Amino acid sequence: MIGMVVGRVKIEYGSLMPQNHAPILLASASPYRRALLARILADFECLATGADESPLAGESCRDLASRLAGLKAQTAASSHPDALIIASDQVADLDGIALGKPGNHEKAVQQLLACSGRQLVFHTAVCVLPPPANPSSEANLPVHHVDRTVVRFKSLDQDLVDRYLRQDRPYDCAGSFKAESKGLILMESIENTDPTAIQGLPLIWLAQCLIDLGVPLP
Repeated sequence: MIGMVVGRVKIEYGSLMPQNHAPILLASASPYRRALLARILADFECLATGADESPLAGESCRDLASRLAGLKAQTAASSHPDALIIASDQVADLDGIALGKPGNHEKAVQQLLACSGRQLVFHTAVCVLPPPANPSSEANLPVHHVDRTVVRFKSLDQDLVDRYLRQDRPYDCAGSFKAESKGLILMESIENTDPTAIQGLPLIWLAQCLIDLGVPLP
């Protein structure tokens, strides 16, 4: 049986995959990604890689997300060489400027007011790294994907922003909102091809990738 390990917490799942299938590792400690992956997989482990997420000079938001997903996958593979690695990173892009996780109420207010009447682009990158023994993978090369989601905000005032934040408390979310919750009241529209991507993991693409690699999904 394979469990999920985040820090000192381990959650066990019943084994649904064949015993000869490589273990699956989600290279993330994010509770949002963990919950998303659990929608299509029953058995996997989670690992925080501690990879350096600093952007490179002149690096675009899209390239940053893609590079970090690959870096997390390679870092996880160095300690779990026999696992199938799933790694993801997301960068919120406001006219070329990356918005990180606010961390507190004041910074979240600043982020949302900066987005008022504007569009915020989310680049959600995934890297799937098959294990060396996986015969389904050509040369066992990593598989990359970047999903693009465009969020257009209404004109926001501080009272609305403040009331929203005190309800959803999205202080660990880049962009300072939760689209799957009350954050929708701030928006004019969301344009995407995968509604799960904005939450941190594009499951439509990922599910097909895993199927192509021979992973049995429920």
